[in-house]
Amino acid sequence: MAAHKGEGRRRVSGTVALVSACVLICGIAFTGAIVFLMPGEQPQLAPVGTAPPTERLSKLPPAAPGAKPADTGYRCTGYSGLQVKIPLPAMLNDTFAWGNNPPYKVGNGAGDINWDSDPYKDPSWHLWLHSLRWLGNGIDATRAGNKEAMKHTLTIVQDWTKDNPFPWKSDPSAAESTMHRTNVLICVRQAVLTALHAKTLPAQYKWLDDALLTHARYMIAHWSGNRNHGTDESIALFGVGCTFGREDLMKTAVGRMNTAVVQSIDPEGTTNEQSVGYAGFNYGLWGRAAEVVRRCGVEPGPAIDARRKLLADWMALATKPNGELFQIGNTTQEKAHNVPGTPWEFVSSLGKTGPRPDRRTAVFKGGYIFGHTGWGETRPFTQESAYSIRFGAPAKYHGHDDHMSINYNWHGQDVLIDPGYYGYKKGDMQDWAPSQAAHNVMTVPTAKGKPVATRLVGSVSTSNSDYYELTDEPARGITRTRDALVLKDPDLVIALDRGESPSNQRYETLWHLAPGQNVTVQSPTTAVATGGKVQTHLFQIPFGAVNGTTTVEQGKTNPAQGWYLPDIFHTTPAPVVKFTQTGRNARILSVIAPSAAGEKVAYSTRSAGTSFFVDLTVGAKKVTVKVTPDGRLTRMN
Repeated sequence: MAAHKGEGRRRVSGTVALVSACVLICGIAFTGAIVFLMPGEQPQLAPVGTAPPTERLSKLPPAAPGAKPADTGYRCTGYSGLQVKIPLPAMLNDTFAWGNNPPYKVGNGAGDINWDSDPYKDPSWHLWLHSLRWLGNGIDATRAGNKEAMKHTLTIVQDWTKDNPFPWKSDPSAAESTMHRTNVLICVRQAVLTALHAKTLPAQYKWLDDALLTHARYMIAHWSGNRNHGTDESIALFGVGCTFGREDLMKTAVGRMNTAVVQSIDPEGTTNEQSVGYAGFNYGLWGRAAEVVRRCGVEPGPAIDARRKLLADWMALATKPNGELFQIGNTTQEKAHNVPGTPWEFVSSLGKTGPRPDRRTAVFKGGYIFGHTGWGETRPFTQESAYSIRFGAPAKYHGHDDHMSINYNWHGQDVLIDPGYYGYKKGDMQDWAPSQAAHNVMTVPTAKGKPVATRLVGSVSTSNSDYYELTDEPARGITRTRDALVLKDPDLVIALDRGESPSNQRYETLWHLAPGQNVTVQSPTTAVATGGKVQTHLFQIPFGAVNGTTTVEQGKTNPAQGWYLPDIFHTTPAPVVKFTQTGRNARILSVIAPSAAGEKVAYSTRSAGTSFFVDLTVGAKKVTVKVTPDGRLTRMN
């Protein structure tokens, strides 16, 4: 062994921190480009040693008639794009690269790897090193008969098995990446058989089969349950069973799949990940689970296909008129998948093909509200507007502290955005991205906040307006209520935020705007954002006895504020408009009114009895909204 192997396992001391972050182990960009995504789970990971639930299957079900594909067996799953940045010469020189960090030589050039390497102090980088997916070009070259590649690839794989003895307690990255590494080992095994023109692995490679069975043993004992980690583990475990004809392993894997899918995707199609991006990822992941089971001559049962159908309908509603997903939770900027025969095909094709969604708005018990002005029936599909609102259980897994947040896309243009997420490299931006301060909500920065459950009190939809009332307690002793009204013709958003506390607090309603907007504060009640094909008036309409202020922040650090994160590698300044009031109570009445450049946008107010009225003009369209003493917002015409 090289001298660096004597340095010891310095990462043991970092185990708690790394497990808490639980980084990037779910896969790569949904679209197939080399955009790495989906940092791994939060601390809710099933503890090491947690026993799986009772398996549902007493025996492996036979494949349904005609369901078995012509091409059978467990297929090499590929390398998630890691091999793109590591050409064969670099891999043969023990050089690893991930993300936007420079390539780094992790070994001595002869396959003796320092598995403790972490030059950029990035837990995601370190985890993908242990995944072995970076050996992809070496595996492909092995399959093509390259003897040098075969020798070096096998040397690195065997080095990993020697330096990371079961059960891999010394390095959490070794444990977290088990499912990915299992698939790589299967790819290596298949490549060796192809290169040797053999059907049986020669005895000299018995260590490779032993390693695969050891990985299966680990996954049986450490199942992550009803989330994407658990699904990936079940697929990999099934792959080992299919590879060796081990019915016991396949039975365990299929049983876990059937246990998890009905918990991962609820009867309305909502996933438990609290992320639109992960919902799309899970659609593909569960499809792959069903495929690999059938390829090995086993029928997975009806639950996976049924829940995926519900999820495809859900995803259509979670897609904006520009064909992109709402960035809710850990979600990158990405286009919707085109899934033929589903409403998801309709929205991904911008209304050109596929079945039209059967509803304009939907409230999901899992904590999501999605609404659209239409699906292109009376105006072009890309000229429709759409919104999302979050509520429900406290943040977990891939969710953010985004309850009550409104995201809004006007005529295909992003107006109110979720700034995205930053990944798992520690710092100012990582703390900010999942927080309330990064979302379109009323915050109370003078109080110590906490992730809380948010209740949807009620909702009413008509042909040209959607109303929602939500309430929660974002900090001890403080209540927060949002009444939201989203209009069609004119397309705009009105929100009344009310906060109450026994002591004075600073209440800030934040409106995060798309990057590229130039914002001018025209008065304490008015800000105007211009950029691209849209101008947006943001009004803080005086309502009640409290006077507020209007300010703008952009590209701020320490603490972070005013950014947009299209993915975990890039940050772009983006303006956030703050409507602020101070006191025991706050009544912040906001109007977000997008329009074409140059159109007149104005408002006036009046009172009649106990009701308050706002008369709005947007271009040639006029609308009146009534505000009752209890905060109810109603369109009057």
